[in-house]
Amino acid sequence: MIICVGLGNPGSKYAGNRHNIGFMAVNAIADATNLGPEKVKFQGLMREGMIETPNGRRKLICLKPTTFMNESGRSVQAALAFYKVKLSQIVVFHDELDLEPGKFRIKIGGGIAGHNGLRSIRQHLGAEFARARMGIGHPGHKDKVHSYVLSDFAKAELPWVEDLNAAIARHAGLLCEDPLTLDDLNRFSTKVTFDAPAPTKAKK
Repeated sequence: MIICVGLGNPGSKYAGNRHNIGFMAVNAIADATNLGPEKVKFQGLMREGMIETPNGRRKLICLKPTTFMNESGRSVQAALAFYKVKLSQIVVFHDELDLEPGKFRIKIGGGIAGHNGLRSIRQHLGAEFARARMGIGHPGHKDKVHSYVLSDFAKAELPWVEDLNAAIARHAGLLCEDPLTLDDLNRFSTKVTFDAPAPTKAKK
């Protein structure tokens, strides 16, 4: 089993925000995989079902915490406790200011670069979880970060946003190895980047 967690803020007001690209990613995975209907569970919205992988069908959970970003860890902790899975069996999709728009990278552990959703998960569960980093670029000054991440993607950005989420969904089966290793994550990242290369001159 693997749990794909998308970070974001709940409600239509935030749906198109840059900060919600993690929600967009797990929505794309759940839709492409035909997971079951959305349920309110673990202080979040959850969909579950089976996914085809190179090694057969595996169980997949997609979870969007609805605690607001700063308390995301409470939702993730509840899900891990219920399913009795290890921290290494979750992949957290989130926006990344330190990557150019459309770039995609994965890492395990490391710093959180001021991301409140990652901070909350780390406080509740520890740091050694997989982070699927979805680049949104930086507004240029730290004073602009709050309004930048809570603003919607520009119309010119939507093509790469949609392409990136579609590529993530297309290759999500590669995330369902047990145990999930860094090699598996890197293989997934390489496939996604090949299918959805970052635009060379993305507009913020």
